[in-house]
This record gives sequence, C-alpha cells and structure tokens, in this order.
Amino acid sequence: MLIIKFLFSLLMFISPFSEEKETVPSIDPIISALESGSSNDLARFFENSITLNINGQQGDYSRNQAELVLKDFFKKNPSQGFSILYQKESPGSISTYIGEYTSSTSIYRVFIKVSDSNNSFRIYSLDFVKN
Repeated sequence: MLIIKFLFSLLMFISPFSEEKETVPSIDPIISALESGSSNDLARFFENSITLNINGQQGDYSRNQAELVLKDFFKKNPSQGFSILYQKESPGSISTYIGEYTSSTSIYRVFIKVSDSNNSFRIYSLDFVKN
C-alpha cells in the first residue's frame, strides 16, 4: 500500500511538468487530395478566396468556385499520382511547394502556396502548368 501511495504521489508531481506537444501543420492531407484527384478534399484547405491557374486560365475564385473548376480538371485529367519535388517551409508564415501531378495524358507542374493559419495550412494560390 505504501508503494502505491508513493507511485501516486510521484505521478502527481511529474504530471504538471510533462510537456504537451504542439500540433504542427502538415502538407500530407493536401498531397493525398492531389494524389486521389479529389477536389472536395482539396477544397477543405482553401482560403475563402484563392488564386487558381490551370494551364494559363487564371482567376480569383471563392472556395466553392475553385472546387468546381478543379472538379472539372480532375475529371478531364484523372490522377495517376502526385509527388512533391520542392518545398520551402516557413512555420507560422507562408510556405511554397512544387509538385508533379501525373494524369493518363499529361504531366503538370503544380505550385502550391499556403499560409499557416490556426495551426493548419490554407491554400491561397494553386497553379497547374502542363509540362
């Protein structure tokens, strides 16, 4: 019984000093959405307004409009894979990623610009440029 009280006291003493891990935003869910060609999953990471460029057709769109444009793009260019080629991460600020989106007919260079907002990434600019 004395050992249990000692262990309990020790646990109570150590608990306040244990560090909570701060969640760090990850680009992985965005990569997964691009790999699967899911405009719905990708749109979850859009800012309220996003600059979207698909092979020279550029515009500023609301989250919902951009999702519809990407839905059409993914329908015409089904994904066969996506990979990150370059990343410049600035925690708590703006990060840039360059990737390669492969479809059955073409390969696109993808430029992703995200801001770190409330511990999650928000895409504010997305470009698909055909190689």
